[in-house]
Amino acid sequence: MTDVTSTSGAVRKHRKTAPRALQVIANRLAQAIPTIACVLVVNFFLVRLIPGDPVDAFVAKAQAADALFKENLRHEMGLDQPIWVQFGIYLWKIVHLDFGWSFQNSAPVLEVILSRLWPTVLLVVVSIALSLIGGVVLGVTAARYFLTWKDRAIAIMSMILYAMPAFWIGLSLIVVFSVKLRLVPVGGFDTIGSGKTGLAYALDVARHMVLPAVTLGLFYLAVYTRLVRASMLELLDSDFVRTARAKGLSESTVLWRHMLPHALLPVLTMVGVQLGSLLSGAIVIETVFSWPGLGRLTFQAALQRDYNTLLAILLMSTVVVVTANLIVDLVSAWIDRRMDVN
Repeated sequence: MTDVTSTSGAVRKHRKTAPRALQVIANRLAQAIPTIACVLVVNFFLVRLIPGDPVDAFVAKAQAADALFKENLRHEMGLDQPIWVQFGIYLWKIVHLDFGWSFQNSAPVLEVILSRLWPTVLLVVVSIALSLIGGVVLGVTAARYFLTWKDRAIAIMSMILYAMPAFWIGLSLIVVFSVKLRLVPVGGFDTIGSGKTGLAYALDVARHMVLPAVTLGLFYLAVYTRLVRASMLELLDSDFVRTARAKGLSESTVLWRHMLPHALLPVLTMVGVQLGSLLSGAIVIETVFSWPGLGRLTFQAALQRDYNTLLAILLMSTVVVVTANLIVDLVSAWIDRRMDVN
């Protein structure tokens, strides 16, 4: 009898959860599609405002100044067309998932981006994991020892990390750990020409990733620490916390098992929002550490006026941020059933 009741309860719970998830997805897609369309239009005209054009950058690189050559090149790229015609051609190609040709890399844009995608994904995932784990541990510790020396020390540390520029932290880490102590490589993704495979290659990549991941994660470590601490302190006087303590549960159980899941909701929302800024942070970090990812490719594309590559990266970044926010909404709605999905 108990099993039948339990099974019926699980079925009812599943039936309530599934429409709720579908409602969240439908609502977010209704907002995401016009958002992506607006960003696409703004990106196109914003990129065109960069001084110079791809022909100027290509001619400067090739050290050719022939006027007829430049005119023919502009005609081949369609840059001699009115801006609205160029925009129409761009939209038509995007609808057909054609991102064009990267003349600076002499390859299709999609192929160039895919070759740089893996290093950036690896760097961002490791940085988020480091900052989340560190931020949760430090935030909970600060809340538990509120107004003690531990709380003040964590608060001062997070403020310093939040205020320091990422490129300064990166350069300082290079000087200390690469130049002075020689513990990790200065930059790059792996040791060129090492011929390592399997586990040896993975360890080689991990050694190269230590400084970039730590540099990118330190800023967000400070953000998550302060956010978790503030969320935990808000929950201290909640009814369910007083009930848990009245049952005689230890303080660690109350903090980690009962309070932390609720305190993580704003952190999850912040992770989704900050994915876009993580990419912009990756541009600085990848440039400092010569990391061959999308951030460095974005910098090079902007420098060389590679319109097609730059527009494709910006569009893909928008889609990634929108998708990440959708996933965060679903996870948040699953954790807190009281959340308004609208």
